[in-house]
Amino acid sequence: MLKVAILDDYQNVSQQFVDLEKLSGKYEFKIFSEPFVDEADTLEQLADFEALLIMRERTPMTKNIIDNLSKLKFIITSGLRNNSIDLESAKKRKIIVCGTDTNIHPTPELTWALILGLARNLKEEIDNMYQGYWQTTVGIELKGKILGLIGLGRVGSQVAKIGKAFGMQVMAWSENLNLDKCKELDVLPCSKDDLIKDSDFLSIHVQGGDRYKDCITLKEMDKMKKTSFIINTSRGPIINEDDLIIALSTNVIAGAGLDVYEKEPLPENNKLRFLPNALLTPHIGYVTAENYSIFYTQMIEALESCVSGKPVRELK
Repeated sequence: MLKVAILDDYQNVSQQFVDLEKLSGKYEFKIFSEPFVDEADTLEQLADFEALLIMRERTPMTKNIIDNLSKLKFIITSGLRNNSIDLESAKKRKIIVCGTDTNIHPTPELTWALILGLARNLKEEIDNMYQGYWQTTVGIELKGKILGLIGLGRVGSQVAKIGKAFGMQVMAWSENLNLDKCKELDVLPCSKDDLIKDSDFLSIHVQGGDRYKDCITLKEMDKMKKTSFIINTSRGPIINEDDLIIALSTNVIAGAGLDVYEKEPLPENNKLRFLPNALLTPHIGYVTAENYSIFYTQMIEALESCVSGKPVRELK
């Protein structure tokens, strides 16, 4: 019987979306709901498994892990791209890697929850309501404000459309900005420097990796308006986290809405947790019932296809 590990089920919900009992005659499943301590812990706990069903970019599948899990045959990830899987090492070991489809709508929706939360001081006002206080802050309107987007791909385009609906002026920059897309969406293409200086809300929608690592540092934040906000629902390392903590602590910018971090889960003692002008969510941009239904259903489908020798949605 094939031994299958379901990793990264932080919310203990995988069995709400897939009936493992139906498959118990073919597979022996074990669900891991806590992140591993380190690579040594990962290797020890996964040593006997032949297939791993993983959530995109939660547990890294590094060269060391792939090389040392001698029984591993299949890796199935949520999403059709997972930068934390060393595909080259998997290929050398002849480990088949497959993915799933993903809805793109949840991340733009969460982006706007963060923007609105920052604009109307929702974190502070909600906390104060529970403590008996009434109307303690003054918010700002979005209409007429400048929304700056780093990235105008599938997610950035959705964010831009909603920004236009709110009556905002929308600007965009990236290293491979599509000018036709800008024209189609009535978005002003601009330089990175102008985007930084002019934006009231600066929202990040590019892929992680070396290209955009430390794209925003204290140098950039010093050029921003003191009344401006940064929103990041993409990848933590795109903003230098230490610099962001300095900027928020010293009011270089007004605040930040973050769903992603340098290290995840965010350590309990991370200084971001204690800043009143940081609105934080625990990387839930893609965490919806609709997405999880797709993920887990297609993970099982991909597992069955691998076992039958006809893998679907293979990542190479």
